[in-house]
Amino acid sequence: MRRRLPLLLLVVAAAVVAGLLVLRGGEDDPFAGYCSEVADRREDVGAALSAGATTGLLRALPSFEALADRSPDDIRDDWRLVVTRISDLEDALDDAGVDPAAYRVEDPPPGLADDDRLAIEAAAVRLGSPETATALARVEQQARDVCKTPLSL
Repeated sequence: MRRRLPLLLLVVAAAVVAGLLVLRGGEDDPFAGYCSEVADRREDVGAALSAGATTGLLRALPSFEALADRSPDDIRDDWRLVVTRISDLEDALDDAGVDPAAYRVEDPPPGLADDDRLAIEAAAVRLGSPETATALARVEQQARDVCKTPLSL
C-alpha cells in the first residue's frame, strides 16, 4: 500500500487540476471574456456615441454595464464609476420627465422644477468631471492595450 500512495496522490492531484480546468472552461487568458465583450460591444458603443456626448453616453449605458460586469479587477472601479455617473444622470432626467436629447442647460424646459434642474445639473457636472474623464480614459486604454480593440470612446 505504501508504494501505491504516491501514485494515488498523483492521480488525485491530476483529477483536481482537470476539474478546475473544466470549471474554468479551459480559459488560460483571464482577460479573454472581457476582451470578447469589448469586441462584441464595440459597434454598439460607437453607434451610441455618435449621437453626441450626453445622449451617446446614455445610449451606451447598457453596453457599458455589460462591460463593467465582465471587467478585470484592475479597471473594475473605473467601470463602476463610469456606469454610476451615467446612471445618475439618466435617473435625474427620468425623475424630471425630461428627454435627454432635448435638454439644454441654458434653456431648460418650461415648468421644470428647480430641484429637478439642480439634480440634472449636478449629475451632469459629476459625469463631466475630471475623475470620470480619467476613468473613461483608463477603460479605453485597457481595451486598446489588452484587447487590441478600441472602445470607440
